[in-house]
Amino acid sequence: MIKNTSATANSAETDGAKSSRNKVRKAVLPAAGLGTRFLPATKAQPKEMLTVVDKPQIQYVVEECVTSGIEHIIIVTGKGKNSIEDHFDSAPALERFLEEKGKKDQAEMVRKISNMVQVSYTRQKEPLGLGHAVLVARDLVGDEPFAVLLGDVLIPGPNPATKQLINVYESTGVGAIAVEEVPKEKTHLYGIVDGEPAPQPPFGERLLRIRELVEKPKPESAPSNLAITGRYVLPSAIFDCLERTKPGAENEIQLTDALRILAREQGLWAYIYDGVSYDAGHKLGFLKATVELALENLEFGAAFRSYLKTLKL
Repeated sequence: MIKNTSATANSAETDGAKSSRNKVRKAVLPAAGLGTRFLPATKAQPKEMLTVVDKPQIQYVVEECVTSGIEHIIIVTGKGKNSIEDHFDSAPALERFLEEKGKKDQAEMVRKISNMVQVSYTRQKEPLGLGHAVLVARDLVGDEPFAVLLGDVLIPGPNPATKQLINVYESTGVGAIAVEEVPKEKTHLYGIVDGEPAPQPPFGERLLRIRELVEKPKPESAPSNLAITGRYVLPSAIFDCLERTKPGAENEIQLTDALRILAREQGLWAYIYDGVSYDAGHKLGFLKATVELALENLEFGAAFRSYLKTLKL
């Protein structure tokens, strides 16, 4: 009996260690891009700080991280991005001013922004691609799995896409990327997944094993209509893959190329997440996000809906 008990304890310790290794605590948010699609608005401010309704885009993404259980966020910045750091820093003078004016709710809102999660920053000194931006965060991430969230892709809702991917990774120990169905005629606008169904509980048919990732294929040659959505949960092995990834167009290191290596060597899941995304990195997507999130606003959503109905379109 003693021997069996010891074996059970050892097994529990092993399972516990494995669970600890699989726990996703950190997230990387690349935010070093120049935001040229939004010029002149981004001439003197980061695109990540453009406001959607009443919050900068990057705050929506940070809140998704927090709701997903992330404990440490690493934001990769570049020249001219100081306002991002200021936004998530404490603002005692502003808090004091608001409290003295009797605006305690606003003071608490400001305080909550700086206290919601640990945030670290690292710089991407040259715009050498998304893959390079992720690689810059290597020392801060260390040897553990982590999430990557693109700051101009907003996926609001009670069931965060990042949390769904974390569940996949912590259950299987294999990296996962979020995908969604897009119209076949628009596959040339996205990275597209070539995958095979690999259903397993509790994820069912939403889970696919990736065979290949194809960047912006023409509709007639696209292997599917499942587009990469800007949310990833990856093992630390991706850094080695990025180190081995050769620069492509414009001398940039692409994350997609490193994901191909990871899929081939260790496996990689595509997960059809439950939710709706807004590509706020483009003007039309930004406008759609603004309108639809405004309609959901508890304070003025109903009034805004009534106003839209008066428009003659």
